[in-house]
This record gives sequence, structure tokens and C-alpha cells, in this order.
Amino acid sequence: MVDEGYAEMEYGEVSVLVGAKRGAYPFGNSLLVRGTEATMVVDPSLSLVEGAPPADLVLVSHAHEDHIAGLGSYDVPVYVHEADSAALRSREVLVAGFGLAPDAVASADRNLRDHFHVAGRPDAIGFDDGAVFDLGGRTVTAVHLPGHTAGHSGFLIEPDGFLFIADIDLTSFGPYYGDVESSLADFEASMQQCRQIDARWYGTSHQKGVIEGAAEFRERLDAYADVVRKRDETLLGLLGEPRTLAEIVEHRLVYRPHVEGAHVEPVERRTAERHLERLMADGLVAEVEPGRYRAT
Repeated sequence: MVDEGYAEMEYGEVSVLVGAKRGAYPFGNSLLVRGTEATMVVDPSLSLVEGAPPADLVLVSHAHEDHIAGLGSYDVPVYVHEADSAALRSREVLVAGFGLAPDAVASADRNLRDHFHVAGRPDAIGFDDGAVFDLGGRTVTAVHLPGHTAGHSGFLIEPDGFLFIADIDLTSFGPYYGDVESSLADFEASMQQCRQIDARWYGTSHQKGVIEGAAEFRERLDAYADVVRKRDETLLGLLGEPRTLAEIVEHRLVYRPHVEGAHVEPVERRTAERHLERLMADGLVAEVEPGRYRAT
């Protein structure tokens, strides 16, 4: 895994540093925001490991490896939402948040260290929802958008009207809420919150890039949110007869059958548990005997 550089695209005074493969994982899209008094980088990706533009401070939308791989290029103040601060400060805490099987933890830690250059930033400074960073003639306001991680945040940049929504990324993969501290309910609430924010541009971390105009953005956001509904429908169809959690996990709600890796089983399990919990609360699924579930 190597740095392949980035392409710089301008939206007012906001530069999107588009990573390799249009920012597809393991790469990503970073931001460079210039004010009259300071310059900020948001989410330094793998593409910023070398040739990173200078900045006076760094904002991190959330503590995942593809959003912090280039952080070693910056010996400046680094800010992240308080709920993700422990994971940014410590690689051990970050890996623990993936909820992997014990025999997979060491390999995941090496991957973050060797391929994503994650060393931990014990100096990281926590911020809260609504925190404002004044760069001089340009402000960046934190918008807490939890669900993907507990501290996942977007950033509204004014006066440009640019809303960075990070891993509410509008891809066909759909919302990801498979980490230990992820939340399906919070992710859905965050999508609704984004829907209420009028902006000129909406920037994502991965392949979809920047969407112009609130109407186009809301249409794409609705399609993205619909993936959650489709997962519900898939699960309800599967539960036409009693199934165990293990059978649901084997069927898969998130990943396609060819996808392999130590992360697949725990992500599928947590995703299934979160959908089951909600469908049971809505009276659409019942536990017909211990550990076996069926659609009502």
C-alpha cells in the first residue's frame, strides 16, 4: 500500500484533496481550508503521507485509519470529537473498537502501524458539537453526526457553504455501523440531521466526492439511507422461518459473499443484532425460542 498522491479541486476557498481511486478505501478525500490567519487540513489520508500541504491545525472527522493515515505529516494541534479522542490517542484503543476476535487483533494492529502509519496522537484535543474554528474570514463549525463511530463529525465551512459529511459517504455500500461503539439509531438520526442543513456543496470522504445543491444531495442521501431499509427487508425475508443469529450472520446483510477477512463475521454479527433489536421493538420479529428468531 503506497501513497499515490492526490488531485486538488477547488470549491470556493475549500480545496478537496481527492485521493487515489477517487478516494475509495483505503484512500480517502481530505480538505485544505484557508483563512487569512490560519490554514487547516481535515482528515489527512494515505495520499498525504508524502507531499502533504502545510497547515496550522488538523481536524479529524473520526478515528478510523483511512482518515488519519497522513497524520504523521503534521506536528501541529490535532482536534477530534471528544467521543473519539481515546481511539485517536491510542492505536490499541482504536483496534479494540473494531471488536475483532482475539486471534485477529495483533494482525490488525500491524496493518494500522505498517500500512496506515497509525502511531496514536496522545496530544489530540477533544472538541464538542458546535465547536467553531476561526481561521480568519472563514469558520469551520463541528457538526456531531454519530452512528458510524460515537464521535463521527461533519464540518460546516462558511462563508463558502461547504458541508463535509465524512463517512456518510453516499456510496452504494450504504451506512456502516458495525464497530463496537457504532449505533444504527444514531446513524439514521445523523442522516436526518444532514438532510436539514442547507449548503452549496456537500463533501464526502470516498468515491462520491462533492455533490452540489441541496436537492441533489437529499436525493442521494435518501437512496443511501434506503440501504438500511433494504437490510431490514432482507432480514425479514430470511426470518420467514426461525433462524439463529449464526445463520443470519452466514447469510450476510452487509458484505457480498466473496468478501473475506477477520472483520467480516464481527461486523455482520453486530449489524444483525442491531437490526434484530429494532425489528423486535417494532413487533416485526419475535424470539420464538432461545436464540431463534422469526418474523411475526
